[in-house]
Amino acid sequence: MEHQILEVENGKPIKLWTQGVPVEDAARQQLINTARMPFIFRHLAVMPDVHLGKGSTIGSVIPTQGAIIPAAVGVDIGCGMMAARTTLSATDLPDNLHGLRTAIEKAVPHGRTVGRGKRDAGSWENPPEKVDDMWAALLPGFERIVAKYPRLKNTNQYKHLGTLGTGNHFIEVCLDEADRVWFMLHTGSRGVGNAIGSLFIELAQADMRGHLANLPDKDLAYFEEGSPHFDDYVEAVGWAQDFARRNRAVMMDHVIAAARSIIDKPFSADVEAVNCHHNYVQRETHFGAEVLVTRKGAVSAKKGELGIIPGSMGARSYIVRGLGNEEAFCSCSHGAGRTMSRNEAKRRFTVEDQIRATEGVECRKDKEVIDEIPMAYKDIDAVMHAQRELVEVVHTLRQVVCVKG
Repeated sequence: MEHQILEVENGKPIKLWTQGVPVEDAARQQLINTARMPFIFRHLAVMPDVHLGKGSTIGSVIPTQGAIIPAAVGVDIGCGMMAARTTLSATDLPDNLHGLRTAIEKAVPHGRTVGRGKRDAGSWENPPEKVDDMWAALLPGFERIVAKYPRLKNTNQYKHLGTLGTGNHFIEVCLDEADRVWFMLHTGSRGVGNAIGSLFIELAQADMRGHLANLPDKDLAYFEEGSPHFDDYVEAVGWAQDFARRNRAVMMDHVIAAARSIIDKPFSADVEAVNCHHNYVQRETHFGAEVLVTRKGAVSAKKGELGIIPGSMGARSYIVRGLGNEEAFCSCSHGAGRTMSRNEAKRRFTVEDQIRATEGVECRKDKEVIDEIPMAYKDIDAVMHAQRELVEVVHTLRQVVCVKG
């Protein structure tokens, strides 16, 4: 058996696939707090990229019955990965990759600028046709949600569709073990998902005001099934997850178009396309029961299902196939997992460290991206070894271009 079991007094057990990777004490305590919630089903499953999160631990799978914890899903609802294998090989790429990175940066709004009267560079000024088409499909659901929660009306939902965002969100051009070219990207539901998550976290805490003192952490405030906000949250979170999936699809179309403008050779890019969430909740059946499964920094890994586990911007990434491990609620890690906070990384490392760590990768190498330095993350090889019961590796990717938000 490749996992450890942590018994929790007055709670459900915690099963950890963390052999050979560090688990910080604060994250362990956070897991214990969650395991003591009365509606946890059977046990918590903990992935090897586990680290401290808001309320609940990132890298954990939280199965519940009769209740849902909005802060466990978080505010980057539907955040996840998309990858597409192309018919190109490494030799088809230009010798200097700067032009390819610039073309992708032009094609996909990224980052964020705020200032009086200035447009946010991370949103569209005039969204292109593909965005209009996708938004038309999302609009009816959005209007239903806004009718109940008018505060969500102006949340950049339309102008953020098909945009990258900030933080650890990225677009990469990668090569696999056979030197075939892949496009890969990581983003979620942008401003509108953040607004939905924040609103329902507040509502859960307001609904439980009388009980908050009894919770181990106020961010474990929950909605009980049958309460008015429960159904509204399930509807809104489902919509935000749909937005996130479509957001990635629009971005991928624009990345491929940008690459076509730079690379002379005709190519197709739909082989083995994978689009998977790693911050979300959905109804599933496990051990013969219907449960709500919240994956907070974890990916579904049902038997035969393809998923993506990215490393950091200087490490390998993996396309994996799920082994359907029922004890882990058919899940795997969503990445390498941070070993330190963004501020700690900025304190500890310099631009020179960043340049060395991303040698051979066409990417930004300035003080604004030091928080994403590879050394701020766990060793992806150790993480993959710890979850060999959960997934098998199909492709190993190394990035040659990285665009950061």
